[in-house]
Amino acid sequence: MQNRRSIFSERCWFQDRLQPATVVINAGKIVDVLLYKAIDAEDAGNDILMPGIIDAHVHINEPGRTDWEGFETATKAAAAGGITTVIDMPLNASPVTTNLAALEVKLHSTENKLFANVGFYGGLIPGNIDRLEELILAGVSGIKCFLAPSGIDEFPNVAEADISEAMPIIAKYRLPLLAHCELLIKEADSALSSFPSSYKEYLASRPRKWENDAVQLMIDLCRKYNCAVHIVHVSSAEALTIIEAAKAEGLPVTAETCAHYIYFSAEQIADKNTLFKCAPPIREAANNSLLKEALKSGVLDFITTDHSPAPPEIKKVDSGNFETGWGGIAGLQFLLPASWSALKDIIDLEEFIPLLTKNPAKFLQLDHRKGTINIGFDADLTVWRPSEIELIKEETVLHRHKMSPYVGEKLCGSIVETIVNGVTVYKNGNIADEETRNGKVILNETIRFA
Repeated sequence: MQNRRSIFSERCWFQDRLQPATVVINAGKIVDVLLYKAIDAEDAGNDILMPGIIDAHVHINEPGRTDWEGFETATKAAAAGGITTVIDMPLNASPVTTNLAALEVKLHSTENKLFANVGFYGGLIPGNIDRLEELILAGVSGIKCFLAPSGIDEFPNVAEADISEAMPIIAKYRLPLLAHCELLIKEADSALSSFPSSYKEYLASRPRKWENDAVQLMIDLCRKYNCAVHIVHVSSAEALTIIEAAKAEGLPVTAETCAHYIYFSAEQIADKNTLFKCAPPIREAANNSLLKEALKSGVLDFITTDHSPAPPEIKKVDSGNFETGWGGIAGLQFLLPASWSALKDIIDLEEFIPLLTKNPAKFLQLDHRKGTINIGFDADLTVWRPSEIELIKEETVLHRHKMSPYVGEKLCGSIVETIVNGVTVYKNGNIADEETRNGKVILNETIRFA
């Protein structure tokens, strides 16, 4: 295993800008940053050298549904995508992570499987209010809830009363409540049941209003209880004005969107292609252009994948049934190239890099050790070529299932090397060593009381 090493790049993202620098690593930490090329440095040339990417929204599905994904395959795919840290959602594992015992089972299931670092969210469901503190004290990064059915029976959605009861507990510890924002109050104007293979009808079945109303509800409750709220996977551009107003008011509100919402658009999606099914749905190009602008302006804080794979039979790949197929995009490996491909014409690299590094680190309260290149920080680093175009092929996909809407796409931005805790885990198209499982479990180290 490598120990002390140094890496030089003409374009190292240091002190919020790209500049020539050598990053010196020892014992898994950054021990120095030199503004010149050290004699013994590995030379990355003109490739970007930046902090390791953080994906703050991933469904790994272990334990219990490892036929869907699993810690080993997920973290391999993450490393291949330049991702050094992922945060795992409390579903679709079985048991779901809604109490301490379930978290302990999940922690045990990570042993000797991590090619990247993994942190965890706890879950809020009806009836588990008295289990939230034990999850928080055990070190989860936040609490996640659904305002609409999650698709997993063990993880039912909550009502306003549940959120009102939970928020004072979560606020006490200064953690965020993450919310899947859709309110299925009024039946949608859709003929999906008659035309289940129609993407147009699937899109109509989950209208923007459901998302907008749910975002407004969460912000109203944030104001009432002073509990930090994070809106996951924003897909409705109409919700952006609500989020922007909340931020201007000074409320503790953050929001993310996903790579698939800015790279794909509804107009591209063929009927029966359930690989594109997710909730909220991928919307029209005009809508998605506004999401891109919101990333540039800061209304949206960062980008995630919401990686949520499933086996072909559950995705209804053969029948193309959008009504019954699992809703989730398999995209963990493609966070950087899909996002950069979508944004490169409206944003520069120095604006783009924080959307995958510094900003999610701050949200996760990891910005004292991850997300930037600083002395004393964890030596999680990504080296990539922003101008290199790569055709995504099934054989290069490291998810458990090779199905992904990104297969066949030409994405801009190629990962050269991924370094996790000072050790190269992925380089030049391959996992560097199948035995180098250098990822660590991340638990919230310091409970911050309000």
